[in-house]
Amino acid sequence: MERKGIKNIAIIAHVDHGKTTLVDEMLHQSGIFRDNEVVAERVMDSNDLEKERGITILSKNTAIHYKDTKINIVDTPGHADFGGEVERILTMVDGVLLLVDAFEGCMPQTRFVLSKALALHKTPLVVVNKIDRDGARPEEVVDEVLDLFIELGADDDQIEFPVVYASARGGYSSLNPDDREGDMRPLLDAILEHIPSPNGDPDGAAQILFSSLEYDDYVGRIGVGRVERGSVKVNTPYVLCKQDGSQENVRFSQLYQFDGLKRVPCTEAQFGDLICVAGIPDLNIGETACDPEHIEPLPFVKIDEPTISMNFMVNDSPFSGREGKYVTSRNLRDRLFKEVETNVSMRVEETDSMDTFKVSGRGELHLSILIETMRRENYEFAVSRPQVILKKDANGQTTEPIESAIIEVPEEYVGVVMEKLCSRKGEIENMDTRSTGMTHLEIKIPSRGLIGYRSEFLTDTNGNGIMNQLFN
Repeated sequence: MERKGIKNIAIIAHVDHGKTTLVDEMLHQSGIFRDNEVVAERVMDSNDLEKERGITILSKNTAIHYKDTKINIVDTPGHADFGGEVERILTMVDGVLLLVDAFEGCMPQTRFVLSKALALHKTPLVVVNKIDRDGARPEEVVDEVLDLFIELGADDDQIEFPVVYASARGGYSSLNPDDREGDMRPLLDAILEHIPSPNGDPDGAAQILFSSLEYDDYVGRIGVGRVERGSVKVNTPYVLCKQDGSQENVRFSQLYQFDGLKRVPCTEAQFGDLICVAGIPDLNIGETACDPEHIEPLPFVKIDEPTISMNFMVNDSPFSGREGKYVTSRNLRDRLFKEVETNVSMRVEETDSMDTFKVSGRGELHLSILIETMRRENYEFAVSRPQVILKKDANGQTTEPIESAIIEVPEEYVGVVMEKLCSRKGEIENMDTRSTGMTHLEIKIPSRGLIGYRSEFLTDTNGNGIMNQLFN
């Protein structure tokens, strides 16, 4: 049965294509904020590091009301290093807004997030953003998106995607790329028309899959998930199916639904709702809460494995103890294992040494964000050089992770970029010149060849080059 009056969508895109700014504008125009309320830019990026770097690191939930319909929106990260966030969030929604920059077009991360959404059979709605940007080419970009859909094996329904043209910063959207005024109503109308409502059995046994975790100083750990079937209520007994196959009897002490940027307490939630649940102290991502009479755990999406690792060690230099408050191996161990509970694409292992822990992640940025977060939390520790994770294949051969480096540079810098990447074992797969005068390079290169290269790249190109990398 289809549930009317609710839509669940995720906004997916390459980094810096305007996801968080678009959510801001949708919140403003749906009346979430008072007219005289002072609201920061990119209000969804609440973490200090997100504000400083201008990127989204953690997925965030919000909800708006439009024409008697509640639209639950999930803002997701754009960097491949935080792809684990995108992959599991897609299990909570019925459709995706694929945001593409009207100037840059399809970029590496566009391919990554779209391939995940299409594989899970999510209904796409393409939004060509930044149509007011100099050099914007919205019609060409739509053709690029269509080519990408075909290349990724989209089915017939997915290829017939609707397109909305927008300027998130300008606060308008339109079905015509030449319009430069208006508001966000055409986009919101397209969501109501094209994104399917949740399907499920309202009278079936309760079932909820937890896809992310939050923490609240007052109620402790909070699980965020989607009610897949039936309804859930406060203080009703449920069985929690854990990832190791064990089961635990639990009760929800609090239920919350999203409304704007707030969590609003409620006593009951129906199938299709995105909710927060408190009262399960040892809840982990990917676990299912079921009716005790019908225990059926839901499968959880497989997260891509880490590609790079570093050792985190107790600081034993002569200046130890001067930089931070938490300096012992016990402090370090507790913090790292706490990180793994909410950061699904990260792994932490103990080593032969009591003072050293091996931390594996999806890339340099993934690990550097953890290091900087811990430093700000007053942890003092030392780290080793990053190393790629080697694996043995079915034939016993040792293999290493290979990445695709997608680069756009002005023509005068092509020589030095190619020379440096080829010396790092890179192989050029594609090279062409864009209408913008930039040269587009696609290079297959081992992950270890890219470690430490980004700063060199920016120096060599005087900051004019753009480099994206994607696990091959």
